[in-house]
Amino acid sequence: MARVATRFTQADVSKALKAARAVGFDVSAVEIDQDGTIRIVRQSEQKIEAADPFDAWKAKRDAH
Repeated sequence: MARVATRFTQADVSKALKAARAVGFDVSAVEIDQDGTIRIVRQSEQKIEAADPFDAWKAKRDAH
């Protein structure tokens, strides 16, 4: 399998972050795949683990 050199610049990542923040995303991570795909991970996409059912209910309620 041939290795494909994908190029991206810091400016590309900065533009993606700026666009994500402009639409209200609370960015928690940036992932860049081998094919050059830039993926923005939102803070709300991270799983919230609660210690008990009340905490789970409260976290879900406060998310809205």
